[in-house]
Amino acid sequence: MIRSLTKVCFFVLVGFFQVIAPASADEIRPALLDIKEQSTGLFAVTWKVPTRGDKAENITPYLPKSLELVGTPTVQDVPGAKVEHATYKNNSESLTGQKVVIDGLTAVQTDVLLLIQLQDGSQHSAILRPSSPEFTIPLEASKFQVAADYWRMGTIHILEGADHLLFVLALLLIVVGVGQLLKAVTAFTVAHSITLVLATLGFVHVPAAPTEAIIALSILFLATEIVHKHNGQFSLTERYPWVIAFVFGLFHGLGFAGALSKIGVPQHEVPLALLMFNVGVETGQLLFIAVMLGLFAILKWLPFTAPQGSWRVLPYAIGSVAAFWTIERVVSFLPFSTV
Repeated sequence: MIRSLTKVCFFVLVGFFQVIAPASADEIRPALLDIKEQSTGLFAVTWKVPTRGDKAENITPYLPKSLELVGTPTVQDVPGAKVEHATYKNNSESLTGQKVVIDGLTAVQTDVLLLIQLQDGSQHSAILRPSSPEFTIPLEASKFQVAADYWRMGTIHILEGADHLLFVLALLLIVVGVGQLLKAVTAFTVAHSITLVLATLGFVHVPAAPTEAIIALSILFLATEIVHKHNGQFSLTERYPWVIAFVFGLFHGLGFAGALSKIGVPQHEVPLALLMFNVGVETGQLLFIAVMLGLFAILKWLPFTAPQGSWRVLPYAIGSVAAFWTIERVVSFLPFSTV
């Protein structure tokens, strides 16, 4: 068993950390185009585009042709993005049937979240992608489109969230048996679903920086638990996996809510968007678990013999990354921090 796990750890380390090494933890960065009709008949337009370094992504929104710019837009830099606020007047009776187009998506491979709120109460949302960079404003919003977009965003978020995946991977390396694994995964799902909903609806508010630090600390804790398990020492996670998964899952849910707040939720479809974003998170999580379990099963039968004691490399690597994230995130909210 130890030899098989050593082999698994060796190969998983090589592949997994090549993927996450350059990644920024828990990051979801689509662009945002928010078009909101005001009571004065004017439109407030917010264009938020991600930046790499100090340079904004080279994508340009083309608004409905009947909208005419009023005054001069204001531009401000925020962490990871550039935000432009502008005011437009509409030279036609309605925006219905007109198009919003994002130019340059194919080159940068960035999604754009489009939110449109009209004075008559109708609201529309869509995710514009390189394969579909335009949106025609309909008479009524499509529930199916909202569901599909937020499911996709939730799936992408979990698969791009290196810290959440590391937590799940560490659980897989500790928990023994299908029954125990199901309990742990279910507890994690229930916990992060609770806090995702409560935080998104405004019932719970925890600052993002401490939350992200605790998420990193949860991974560091599991890394030490892997070492304890293989050294024959007491492992709290091995004995009570669902308890540990539930407790830390509450904080991971707050992290999901923070990401969702950056995307925005269409006010006319809050329950549907919340539900489908969470379903998307679960889809990505289960996909990752299935891939990892399949990889474990395949690698156990390979003739390769890993060096003696190389099983330690994976938990120590996970712990090192988690420790770096913990320190980085704690420093970011200390009084003397300039981050």
